[in-house]
Amino acid sequence: QVQLVESGGGSVQAGGSLRLSCAASGLTIRSAAMGWFRQVAGKERDIVVVIDKSGLVTYYGDFVKGRFTISRDNVKNTVYLQMNSLKPEDTGVYYCAARPSLFMSVRSHDYDYWGQGTQVTVSS
Repeated sequence: QVQLVESGGGSVQAGGSLRLSCAASGLTIRSAAMGWFRQVAGKERDIVVVIDKSGLVTYYGDFVKGRFTISRDNVKNTVYLQMNSLKPEDTGVYYCAARPSLFMSVRSHDYDYWGQGTQVTVSS
């Protein structure tokens, strides 16, 4: 059984930083494309960043480029999202996702496994 457990969300002021973690079990992150997606109430999930199974290829959503960084710890089987220079418009629920495939995707519906989500709130 695959489980993705996110942590690290919270409330910060604009300009602050947070680091989200996604601990995977039942799946080896080296065998999967991994991603972070954000959902705002009433809207579809937007891509934040995805990384392919090799860890060499990433794709960042336009709204986070230069501010967020994805990384992986293969020993801990955990994916991280470092978020810097946070803005109020970054507020939302952040989900970790996994796609056991050679290829990553920027489309949320291509991902097979999802975490429960962690709330990020950025105040001005």
